[in-house]
Amino acid sequence: MNTPIIIAIDGYAGCGKSTTAKAVAQHLNYIYIDTGAMYRAVTLFFLNHHVNLEQPSEIQNALAQLQISFVYNPSSQKSDAYLNGKNVENEIRKMYISQKVSEVSRIAAVRHAMVAQQQQMGKKKGIVMDGRDIGTVVFPEADLKIFMQTDVSIRAKRRQAELKKQGEEIEIETILENLKKRDLIDTSREEGPLLKAQDALILDSSNISIEEQTQYVIRLAEQKIKEYSSI
Repeated sequence: MNTPIIIAIDGYAGCGKSTTAKAVAQHLNYIYIDTGAMYRAVTLFFLNHHVNLEQPSEIQNALAQLQISFVYNPSSQKSDAYLNGKNVENEIRKMYISQKVSEVSRIAAVRHAMVAQQQQMGKKKGIVMDGRDIGTVVFPEADLKIFMQTDVSIRAKRRQAELKKQGEEIEIETILENLKKRDLIDTSREEGPLLKAQDALILDSSNISIEEQTQYVIRLAEQKIKEYSSI
C-alpha cells in the first residue's frame, strides 16, 4: 500500500500553481486544496459586507460568519469553491477580486483563520495544496515542496488570456501592474510572506508547458511515495 504524502506548491501569482496542483492531485487521486481560492472567497465576503480592513473587530466578526468549502464539480472535473453554501468559483476569479486579495490576505487574523482550516484539511495527508506559505507556514513538514516562479510579463499574458475566456477584457498594463503590486505585498507582508522554503525545489515555468511542469511534479511525487512506501 502506498504511503500518502503532503505536496506543497508555493510561488508567485500567475505561475500556474493551481493548474499544476489540480493535475497532480487528479493523477495521484489526491485531494486538491486551493488556498488562493480561500483567500479570494474571504475577499469577496469582505467586499460584499463592506468590512473595514482597519477595524480588527469587524474583521473578526466577518471571519466568524463565513464558511469555505470545496465541492467536486462533475462537469469540470474540478473542485469549486463555496462560500457559505454558495458556489463562488467564477466570481472569485474576477479582476476586482484580484485587485484586493493580497491586501486582505496580508491581515494576520485572516491568515490565522485560513491556516487553521488548511492544517485541519491536511491531517490525513494525501493532499496537494498550493499557495504562498504552504511549505513555510501551513505545512513546514510537507514531504515534497515546490517553489514556482515565472517571468512577470509571461504571467501577465497568461492571466489576460484566462480573463478573456471568462469574458473580461483587461489591458495587459493593468494586469502587469496588478501582478507587480501583488508580488510586492506577498513578499513583504509580516504574516506568512511568500518565501522559498529551504528544502523546496525551484520550478521555473517561464518556458515550459503546463503539461511539462505537471509531469515534473508528478515524477518527484511518485519517487517520494515509492521511497516512503518501501520503508
